[in-house]
Amino acid sequence: SVFGHEYAGDIVEAGADVDNFMVGDRVVAVNSAPCFKCYYCKLERYSMCENIIYNNGAYAEYIKIPANILKINTYRIPDNIKYREAALLEPLACAVHGIEESNIKSGDMVVINGAGPIGLMFVALAKLKGAVVISTDLSDERLSYAKNFGADYLINAAKVGDQVQAVKDLTEGSRGVDVAIEATGFPQVWEKTILMGRKGATINLFGGCQSGTSIKIDTGLLHYCELTIKGVYHHTPYYVKKAFKLITSRQINAAKFITSDMPLERLIDALELVSSQKGIKYNIVT
Repeated sequence: SVFGHEYAGDIVEAGADVDNFMVGDRVVAVNSAPCFKCYYCKLERYSMCENIIYNNGAYAEYIKIPANILKINTYRIPDNIKYREAALLEPLACAVHGIEESNIKSGDMVVINGAGPIGLMFVALAKLKGAVVISTDLSDERLSYAKNFGADYLINAAKVGDQVQAVKDLTEGSRGVDVAIEATGFPQVWEKTILMGRKGATINLFGGCQSGTSIKIDTGLLHYCELTIKGVYHHTPYYVKKAFKLITSRQINAAKFITSDMPLERLIDALELVSSQKGIKYNIVT
């Protein structure tokens, strides 16, 4: 698909049937909305909607917002919130979905593997839950960001002999963490994440891996340790609303995720910086 699905801006034209927004409104919209009619929507599993349509193409001067997204997942931006902050609504909504499905309790030890933008959002959200957070990554730069977002312990996986044991050694009796979250999208990290949990731990395999890949799980570990292993995908209207409140109340400081602003003409430069893991997010301005 065409690139770009995290955006905010001004309404410059409205369809004839639009009555809840008007030209000039400052708005932020996410990239999809459920149909509320299909089998999965009736089960309230809205991220699994069978009729979901994604709205991409935000790396442009204009983007058209489909009617269902406009009605369900579009919000007016308060005057004190900048476009660059509001544009983080979509990824934050996904991370909020993931954090809520992780069932974190205050005081829990939580490891988050991966300190990219989503991993850093998990760090910030886990701290709001009152967790003690371990952040692991291959980059000291990204781990420094994790510390800035509140991570209590940092592990550079490239500098320790056994990443799993390094995480466990930070827990009482080296028994493992209460919650382990994977935010890289690599099968080998999925497998390590599963091994980091204590008995009865929740394992959230959030990072989407390349199609066709697979992992191996020790059946004895899964059965006798009563692990809860789950995947979490995308967002729902509930989590979009919750993420919007987190941004507008500044419980999440969205500005901290933005390394710099860059014009649309420098989009390729921004993408290359991201691919080389320099900075966190780059705000493309049109």
